[in-house]
This record gives sequence, C-alpha cells and structure tokens, in this order.
Amino acid sequence: MARPRWHVLTPPSRSAIGLGWDRFVAIWAGLNLLWVAFDLSYVPLRSFWLQRNLYPIPSTPLVVPLGFIPNITPWIDPIKGIEPHRETQRYIEHFAVLHAAMAPGASIGLTPLQKRLLAEQASLTQQLIETNPFLAANASGTLEKIKQRLRERANRDSANQAAALLLSEAWLSRHPWSEEQRFWQQQVMPLVATNYWRSVDDNGRPTDHFWRLDLVLFQSVFALDILLRLVRLRRRLPGLSWRDALLRRWIDLPLLLPFWRWLRVVPVLERLQGSGLITIEPLRAVISRAVVALLALELFEVLALQLLDGSQSLIRSQRWPQRIRALRSHQSVINPEEREVVALVRIWAPLLLSQVAPRLAPELQELLSYALRQSLEGTMVPPPLRQLQPLLQVEAGLSRQLASGMVDNLLDLSRSTGNQLARRDAVQLELLQRCIDRFWDELATALESGPVLSQTQELLYALLETLKSTYLSQISRSGISSLIEELDLLMARNAQGEGAVAERMTPQTMSAQTMTAERLSPPGP
Repeated sequence: MARPRWHVLTPPSRSAIGLGWDRFVAIWAGLNLLWVAFDLSYVPLRSFWLQRNLYPIPSTPLVVPLGFIPNITPWIDPIKGIEPHRETQRYIEHFAVLHAAMAPGASIGLTPLQKRLLAEQASLTQQLIETNPFLAANASGTLEKIKQRLRERANRDSANQAAALLLSEAWLSRHPWSEEQRFWQQQVMPLVATNYWRSVDDNGRPTDHFWRLDLVLFQSVFALDILLRLVRLRRRLPGLSWRDALLRRWIDLPLLLPFWRWLRVVPVLERLQGSGLITIEPLRAVISRAVVALLALELFEVLALQLLDGSQSLIRSQRWPQRIRALRSHQSVINPEEREVVALVRIWAPLLLSQVAPRLAPELQELLSYALRQSLEGTMVPPPLRQLQPLLQVEAGLSRQLASGMVDNLLDLSRSTGNQLARRDAVQLELLQRCIDRFWDELATALESGPVLSQTQELLYALLETLKSTYLSQISRSGISSLIEELDLLMARNAQGEGAVAERMTPQTMSAQTMTAERLSPPGP
C-alpha cells in the first residue's frame, strides 16, 4: 500500500515529564511481558536452562552447547517450588561414588567394593526403570530416552537386561571404564538430572511464587500509572465519575490480573504505541485488511438480504394510504410553527421560479417553437402550397413569435410567483399548507380506490426478488479483492496529491497546520 493515512496524523502534545513517565512505564511493561513469557515457559523448558544444550535436529545426537548462558535454575527453582527428586538424586550420587571407586582399579581387576557398587548401581537402574520417577514431572519421555540408549549400547531388547549387562564384570572386562563412564555421564546422567519434584500449595496446585515478584516489581508501578491516568482523565473531563473513568481505561485491566497474564500483550502494545516507541498501525492495517477480505462478503450478503427482505415487507404492507396521509404537515409536526414541507417549498420555489427558470428561456423558446411548428404543420399552409419557401418562413417566424411570447409570459408569471412566495404571508402559508395536505389526501384516496397500489406493490416486490436472485448470487471473493485493490490505488493517488501539496507548502503554513492539528487532536490518555 502507499503511504498510510496515519502517517499524516500529528500526535497530541505532552509535557516532557509526562512523556518520559509514559515511555518508562511502556518499557517497564515490555520487560514485564518478557518476564511473564519466561515464567510461563520455564517449567516446560527447564531441561534447556539446566543443561544449556540446544538440539537443532530432534532424534539425533547433534548437540550445540550454549555454555555462555548462566545456570539460572538455582534461583528460579525455589520460586516455582521445584526440588531435586529423591530417587533420581540418590541415583546420581551413587553413580558418583561408583565412578570414584572405579577410577583407580579399572585396569587391575575389580575389587569386592567395586563389584558391590556395580551391583547396587544396576539394581538402582532397574528400580528407576520400573518405578518411573519421571512421571511426577510429566517427563516419561525422558525415561524412554534413557531406556532406548541403554538398549542401543548393550544391543539388547530389554532395558533391564541392558542395564545389568552394562554394569557387569564381564562387560567391563572387555570395555574399559573410561569409555563406559563417558557413556553414562554424557548420555544417561544428564537425562536423569532433569527430573524434579514440585511441591503443591494449600489449594492443591503446584507452588508458584511468581506473583509476589510480579506484584512488588511490576504491578505496583502499573497501579500507580493507572491512577495517574485516571486523575489526568478526570481533570480533562471534570464531570466524569471515577467509575466511568476506570471503564474508559478497561484496556489496562490485564496489567493487574494475577491470572491470564498473557493478555498483557494488549495493554503493553497500546502503551508502546501511545508513547511513540513503536508503531503498530501497519500491522493493524494488514490484519484488518485480512479480516475485511474474509468477512466482507458474508457481512454484505447478510445486510443486503436483510435490507431487501425488510423492503419487501414494507412494500407488501396495506398501510400505504395511511402512511401517505401521515405526511400531511398538520399531522407530521408537533409545533404548528415547525412546518418543514412548507418551509422547503418557500425556499426552493423562489429559487426555481425566479432564478433557474428565467435562465432556461432560450431552450424553452426553441422547444415550444418546435412544438408549435409541428402542431401548425398542415393547418396554416395547405399541403399543395408547402413547396413555397416564403410561406414556410412565415410559418416558422410565427411559431417563434408565439413561442417567445408564451415563454416570456410564463417566465414573468414564474418570476412574480417566486417573488411572492419568497415573502412572508400568513394567508399564503396557510393556502400552501392546505394545498400540500390536499395533495397527500388525494394521492392516498386514489391509491385506495384503484388497482394502482396492488400493481405497484407486486411489481416492486418482483423487482426486489429478481435483485436477490441475480445480484447477490454474482458477488464473489474476487470482487472483494478487486475492491480492496481499488481502495489501495485511491489511497496511492491521495498520498501523491498530498505529497505534491506538501512540497508547495511553506514552512510557515506547515507550522500553522501543525498547531491547528494539535488543538483539534484529543489529549492523550
């Protein structure tokens, strides 16, 4: 689209302090929106924040480590009521003891302590597979990944058999512990470490202390800003009550709600737009255009069909004579001095009779002369004598003279009548009103006594029925799209015209127009 219409708007003037406060609150609201998005996504993405590893291609071992991101789980987990799961934590701690015991004697055979630790680790692995402690965290998929990796490592169909084999003396005699511990520490233990246990509050819901930080850091600032906006609104409109002022700022309500926090995107965008930090009008125009393209056809069809059905019902009504009689001036007004029909006649009659009609004198003379010449043809000059040119000239001259005299007399009468109607005369007004009333009465009586009313109703009803069956069925979405393109072309032409006018404007004129726009623009919220 060409330059949009909102580019020519001048924002309302505000003080530097007010504008600075509005921009601070808008930026603070934007940070709050990011904090809300982080809070809503923290639990589902806790594994990422814990390991800081990115898997660009799912179901593949390709890993992109993001070590530069700090581990924020020790600070955020207490806010969300997250604690290490006891079973998985005991499993990780026991593996650390096993690794410490296996490292010195990995190449000279297994000691009784190492054999016992291996058996305990295998038993803990089987217990982990059977009890599924990941279920409390809705992470059963993590356990399936662990079982799949164990089966692939040991080449077994059962995860329990694979765990027992990988932690057996026979397996470690063929595979050095340095390679095995790398497998456990890189592919198994990170998955086990992602498991957690989350406490619940008195209402049986997962613990979440986010609202406390939200209340202290953000909602308190939002409440103060909303109060300041209400005060400024009531100063501009002294008669406005606090309730009505609060209803006018309904868009700020999501900022104070402790639930449905994702709705804050609406007031945040409104504040960023109002403070001049961003412009969302192009996005709004694109969205509104898509909505219009989708709904215009259905909406127009419904409205057009309802209008045509209502018109048909009105046409089929038998109260036409009563409605026509109701147009009489003494029935259509309450105050006798307010006679709209009479007033319109007094305004338009002098205009048409005194000014418009005299200017049509040449055309009226030619028309009347031609009509008289056609009427007198064969009457004044017999057909045998019509070959004589002088007689035809006499006939034409006589027709012009008669037409000129008749038109002059009619225009004189029209001019005098218009001048008379332009004067205020009580008797004349009364006669004019009686004439109009009599016209409506006679029209209503004529419709009641003859077949004109029923015939007119049938014809109009059939016309509307044909319109419904032909015109509405021909409307298509391609037509709507062409209309929108035509609107874009019109806007482009208007934008070009405005640009040319702006180039010809002087700086003094532009500053004057800017001051006028500031005075006419409504004050900011």
